[in-house]
Amino acid sequence: MPSPIEMFLLLVTTFYQAIACLRENREPLPGQLIDVGGYHLHLYTAGKSSPTVILEHSLGGMEGYLLVQEIAKLTRVCIYDRAGYGWSNHSPHPRTSQQIVTELDTLLTQAGIAPPYILVGNSFGSYNVRLYAHYFPSKVVGMVLTDGLHETDMLKMSIYLQALKLFFVSGFIMSIFGSILGIIRLLKLVGTFEIIKPELMKFPPVALFPIKRSFCRPKHWITMSRELLNLNNSSRQLQLTRKFAALPIVSIKAHTFFQPSVWTMLLPMKAANNLREEMHKKILNLSTDCVQIDAKKSGHFVWIDQPELIVSAIKLILKKVDK
Repeated sequence: MPSPIEMFLLLVTTFYQAIACLRENREPLPGQLIDVGGYHLHLYTAGKSSPTVILEHSLGGMEGYLLVQEIAKLTRVCIYDRAGYGWSNHSPHPRTSQQIVTELDTLLTQAGIAPPYILVGNSFGSYNVRLYAHYFPSKVVGMVLTDGLHETDMLKMSIYLQALKLFFVSGFIMSIFGSILGIIRLLKLVGTFEIIKPELMKFPPVALFPIKRSFCRPKHWITMSRELLNLNNSSRQLQLTRKFAALPIVSIKAHTFFQPSVWTMLLPMKAANNLREEMHKKILNLSTDCVQIDAKKSGHFVWIDQPELIVSAIKLILKKVDK
């Protein structure tokens, strides 16, 4: 049982979390909320010209906000918060790639964002953009896959990696309670995000705000858990897709899954990296015009470690489209 002092401190942090959320909810949205069938998704657009770049985040990620202004210098860019993240509502539907793709196309249609699209998918987001291109091939002129996944290998992960997935789920569930009690917001205030990932300090506070805001909310961690628990279902959905003929694809391959640190020393790094090697071999066969860029200084979070490579990959697709 917690001591009276511990109970008091938890009451204080919980109260602070509630007040902070109310204050944030009164602030204007950076974008707009679009109804996709009884619930709303947040969409933010910047830049002009065509084709339009659509940013699809990783599992639990909001990393597109870090680069949206740089991409907007090249062409129009759309960033959206998947259901359950950021300013978007929860979705009553399963968090599988198929459902996510359905919601994304409804969002773009309702918002009047006309194709053609260049889809940029990070990690789990690579599943979603590939499935989107499968269902709506006439709308997509190119893809960028940032340290993407491949369904064949994801469905035959070793027992060590299956255990790692369960470890992550347990951490997400603990974080649900940590966010309700205000503990994650307190960790944010003392700079824990930057301590864990010092590379975040190179980004301006305005770009980091949407990410940190979302991570402080219980619904963020609930959605992460739902997406991870449905990952095998998403993988099976991807098994039904075809290859993309000569569609221009740029696959960015990180140097390692996790950068070596005190936070990762107990993780099965070798197994994770072997899995990545196999997945990237298969990703290169998705199209006859698929090229790989090696992110030699990056862990899995290329958007943070070497964000300039994302911009370079988009430029490469734009050149192919303009020919």
